[in-house]
Amino acid sequence: MRTSIATVSLSGSLTEKLTAASRAGFDGVEIFENDLLASPLTPEEVRARCADLGLGIDLYQPMRDIEAVPEEEFGRNLRRARHKFEVMRRLGADTVLVCSSVHPLAVDDDALAADQLSRLADLAREFGIRVAYEALAWGRHVSTYDHAWQIVESAGHPALGTCLDSFHILSRGSDPKGVEDIPGEKIFFLQLADAPLLAMDVLQWSRHYRCFPGQGGFDVAGLVGHVLRAGYDGPLSLEVFNDVFRQAEAGPTAVDAHRSLLVLQEALGVAQLPAPVVPTGVAFAELVTPDAEPVSEVLGALGFARTARHRSKPVDLWQAGEARVLVNTGPAARRDGTGLAAIGLESPDPSGAARRAEALLAPVLPRRRAIEDAPLDAVAAPDGTELFFCATDRPELPNWRADFEDVEHTPEAAGVRRIDHLALVQPWHHFDEATLFHRSVLGLAAQESVDVADPYGLLRSRAVTSADGEVRIALSVGAAPADDTVHAQHIALSTDDVVAAARRFRAAGGLLLPMPANYYDDLAARFEFADGELETYRGLGILYDRDMHGEFRHCYTRTVGRVFFELVQRDGGYRGYGAQNAPVRLAAQHAARRLTGG
Repeated sequence: MRTSIATVSLSGSLTEKLTAASRAGFDGVEIFENDLLASPLTPEEVRARCADLGLGIDLYQPMRDIEAVPEEEFGRNLRRARHKFEVMRRLGADTVLVCSSVHPLAVDDDALAADQLSRLADLAREFGIRVAYEALAWGRHVSTYDHAWQIVESAGHPALGTCLDSFHILSRGSDPKGVEDIPGEKIFFLQLADAPLLAMDVLQWSRHYRCFPGQGGFDVAGLVGHVLRAGYDGPLSLEVFNDVFRQAEAGPTAVDAHRSLLVLQEALGVAQLPAPVVPTGVAFAELVTPDAEPVSEVLGALGFARTARHRSKPVDLWQAGEARVLVNTGPAARRDGTGLAAIGLESPDPSGAARRAEALLAPVLPRRRAIEDAPLDAVAAPDGTELFFCATDRPELPNWRADFEDVEHTPEAAGVRRIDHLALVQPWHHFDEATLFHRSVLGLAAQESVDVADPYGLLRSRAVTSADGEVRIALSVGAAPADDTVHAQHIALSTDDVVAAARRFRAAGGLLLPMPANYYDDLAARFEFADGELETYRGLGILYDRDMHGEFRHCYTRTVGRVFFELVQRDGGYRGYGAQNAPVRLAAQHAARRLTGG
């Protein structure tokens, strides 16, 4: 199906928005009137620019407060409409959006509304234009799609149809099944937006919190299914008002938008994409650093051993149990210290996973490698983290481990078993995009979003996981400055006995993050512990949580550069990440940062 996007959904000038939409793969655009008014380009130049970019102009919008008004007011509306229709003819746009009136003089008179819309359509037809009438969820007298359709049907004008908007329909809780009663040829346009489920004024909800399909809580796919069954054959168009999108760079936002429509079409069965290939585990986490010594000291204290060295690159492999960490001191090393740059994901079909990612617009990463190096497929996540699709124990497939030569090492005492989860802090404008990316590209399931109180703002967190829990990635975004090392990436390491692991770490010279005494006083009030158990946790800085499935004990290392480690012990099927303890951990990290000055 054709895809389109409203220019109001993107940031920048009209030229920048059109360029971003074209590069992301859209077929057309809805031109928002304010974008045209603010542009130095004439309508003819905008038309030519769109043609050069391969974009159709699918809709011009909006016209407001047209219908069910006193005759004198309607006369002024027709004069205004004539001017807009002339502009549209110069643009080459043949459909105009008319929103249901919120004018204070509008009256509750469907017959008058139908008559005036019919007269408006008469004028539009002179210019070769169709009028698509849309019910605003906050319309003064017309606020539901079925009411708008009744007026259009009563008018009976060939140049007058309806525009359906998923936000206006679903935010009011209207039953979308009735859409199938509207003849497909009278559905002139379809606008799509998702939104988080919020209890707030619908106008503010609409103006600030819409998002792309698959990023909110609405059943957008279900609605579109009803529209298609009605016989609609126009474009799927995105109209998203969102404060974050309006400030973020237009190019990545447009790619995220188009990805959402690809996933939507796949869900509807109208587009075929390579099947999802869900990762089965974490092959490695790669740290880049200008100085390997600090991170090597932490890894050694955690029980990791340096087991191998890359044949042609300055990359060391550290391993403990099934947990592998690569330490890269090459040209990619960050100037601001150690950071998590890449994740190796075990995949049953690495090539298939890469095809899926590329079809969903994930950037395929070129690799600097020697001829003998394994040809691994890699793509970039929205935050820039490199994702490698690996088959570590599949001899018939390229194996990244073959690029490393073993080095002599002394096996460390058992403790760390595997990587339990990875926590990735997203740029403030990539949180929703990251959720959709990991869900659609990697086939991971998104958990409920959680708000966490940071001493200096609010942190949002959302985990994406495989069904068996072998791959867990916690995505978060906060209000702290970008250079705040508290909001760093971290690697959580699974252990059968976190107390023993924490003691070994301390005995080896490692520094654990201390927790405030008040936290343990509160734990004593909330839970019952064995004699001495709580004092042990207090002495080591171990945090505790439980859910209906089991218990969770965890502690944290000090931050190295922009990464830190977490030791975790899950018992009895605990499924969470200790979100209850996150505010305490964040406060402790802020305190540690102030003490060390870094």
